[in-house]
Formats: sequence, C-alpha cells, structure tokens
Amino acid sequence: MTLVADDAVEAPAEEAIQSYLVTFIVRRFNPEVDAEPHWVDYDVEMYPTDRVLDALHRIKWDVDGSLAFRRSCAHGICGSDAMRINGRNRLACKTLIKDLDISKPIYVEAIKGLPLEKDLIVDMDPFFESFRDVQPFLQPKTAPEPGKERIQSIKDRAVYDDTTKCILCAACTSSCPVFWTDGQYFGPAAIVNAHRFIFDSRDDAGDVRLDILNDKEGVWRCRTTFNCTEACPRGIEITKAIADVKQAVLRG
Repeated sequence: MTLVADDAVEAPAEEAIQSYLVTFIVRRFNPEVDAEPHWVDYDVEMYPTDRVLDALHRIKWDVDGSLAFRRSCAHGICGSDAMRINGRNRLACKTLIKDLDISKPIYVEAIKGLPLEKDLIVDMDPFFESFRDVQPFLQPKTAPEPGKERIQSIKDRAVYDDTTKCILCAACTSSCPVFWTDGQYFGPAAIVNAHRFIFDSRDDAGDVRLDILNDKEGVWRCRTTFNCTEACPRGIEITKAIADVKQAVLRG
C-alpha cells in the first residue's frame, strides 16, 4: 500500500540556466597569407560555467574551421592550451566565463616570447630545449639495494613537493619580461624543474645543475617580478623556487 501525504507539495521545475552572447576577439595569423597578425571578432553564445576553451571549440566547429590552437586533456593537466586571455597567461580549459567581465570583449592571443606559428600556436622547441638543458631527471651515484626502492622520508620529500606540480605549459616562462627580451634566458619553468631534482635527497647531480644555472642566462637573470607565480595554473610558488636555487648557488 502506498501512502500519500495530503499536503504534498509539487517540486518546482528547475530554472533554465541563462546564456549570454559573448564577444571574443582572437588574434589570428596564417603565415601562408598574412604578413602580420590581426584581430578577428566572434560572437559566441556561452553559459557562465563554460570555459574559454569551449568558446574556441564553438568558433572552430561552427564558424571558422581554420582557427588553430592546441588542446588535449581539457582538464588542466596536459598544459597544451596555455594562451593570453585578456592580457594574462592562463589555461583556456581552466578559465571560466563567469570569472571574466563579459560586458567587454574577451581578448585571446598566443603566449609571448616564443615564435608564433599560427593563430594561438607557438613553437615550443626553445622552451623544451631549456628544459632539457637543466637535466631534469634523477641522477644517483649508487644503485638501490636489489629488490628495494630508494627510501625517502616525508620531510625530505616535502622540500621539493611544490615543484613536482609543473605541467610544462610555459605559462610562467612566457609571462616573464626577461624571457621576452632575452631569448637565451632559461626561464622560470626550466629553473622549477631543476629545483625539483636539486633538492631531491636521492639525487647526486645537484652541483651539476647549480653550475648550469649559475650562468649569466641562469637564475641571476630573474628580476623577481612575480609574473611567473601569478601565471602558474598549478599554483606553484615559482619565485620562491628560484630564490631557493639562488641560495643554493651561493652556498656552493
């Protein structure tokens, strides 16, 4: 037998989520036909919980299939969709429409300091060359005991925990004014990844990396503007990591 309350109240229908027409101004460049980059306007219907990446998808799929940009996981892990949004380096997949002022156009362009290839795509080779130059891999002098792991205490692991979070998106490096003006500077991301191994108690090549970074284009080129820390989508304290490496260089 089913019992029904006499005063049962019907649940209200869900309210429809309001959408908005948002103007995106994208800096376009096709090396096959353009002498210089130029800005193109697009009006896109968006919901507050949509991301800038969703807008780029709608432009590419529904308006102009020639728009070029990188993306992969779309969840802030691969780091491939780093770009400048309203003048700030961000990941398009982590930038929500509700966090932007949609009463004004949203400007989207490629990150700075790296060669522009097409639209929102830059040549990442110089960035990864600096990354490889700091030898970002474990280099112990001794082998672990047969069948054993390299044991590390929680305290030792905590020393470099922050810098293990880097996803190599280049948002930090391409936000650095020194990197914009000096193509030889290693840049914040390379130093962060060097930090991760310099302070790893299991590694024995910290002195090698410190020697590499104790160079006129190494840590001493940092001007502590905090642009890199502000730009990092993973919340890494990049400026602090660079200061740690500077102190390690001074200590020898």
